Amino acid sequence: MKKSHVFIIIIIAVAVAIIVSSTNDASTYVTFSEAYQLASIGSTKSIHVVGELKKDEDGRVVGIEPGEDKVSFSFIMIDDNGKEQQVFYNQPVPQDFTRSEKVVVIGSYRGEQFFAEKILLKCPSKYQENELNAGV
Repeated sequence: MKKSHVFIIIIIAVAVAIIVSSTNDASTYVTFSEAYQLASIGSTKSIHVVGELKKDEDGRVVGIEPGEDKVSFSFIMIDDNGKEQQVFYNQPVPQDFTRSEKVVVIGSYRGEQFFAEKILLKCPSKYQENELNAGV
């Protein structure tokens, strides 16, 4: 074999290894029930759950409680199937947390409790109010 052929084979092998390792790290969006099932079979992978914060009849967010250390907090989130789950987060409340339309928590179950490692927010568009006024 020529050196160029060996070099190309090595490049292809490295590319395949990178693709395979990155797909193993990829996470899918699941519900709390699916996340719990994954945890119960021993999965320790971080899981993405999409949902909304629990709100009262007036649209105000309810269920946010500060942690004992006054830095962490917990909140109630409702997934896309309507299941409510208390989520614990070991960081301060993110900016505009209560204004977010959707919340993605990345974490895992520990027993019956869901612990988030990261929180991603989908905040309302700053142009949303202008669009509503433009239609008037």
